[in-house]
Amino acid sequence: MPTWFALDDTRPLFFFAGIWRRWKGIRGSRPNHVEDNHMLFSFLTTEPNAEVGEVHEKAMPVLLLTEADRELWMQGELEEALALQGPTKDGALRVVARGRREDTA
Repeated sequence: MPTWFALDDTRPLFFFAGIWRRWKGIRGSRPNHVEDNHMLFSFLTTEPNAEVGEVHEKAMPVLLLTEADRELWMQGELEEALALQGPTKDGALRVVARGRREDTA
């Protein structure tokens, strides 16, 4: 059953930390696969915090919850940005819904 997390009931926007990487290889299904240099995107994961761990014990995305974290991830020094790679503090997220999405965008 899908579980929907947010920072609070107003569901403010936050971001997953991710990286782009060049990769050479074959992508796509036959007969339409393409061998080329591709740009791939991945979001980073870490150990789950308490809330996510109740639903998924293996991992959670690295979350960028503040404007300062987002700016640091995108524009900061490498060592400082890499320090953001960890679980979100326990209590920072809450379950706001379970099951299929029923609200409108």
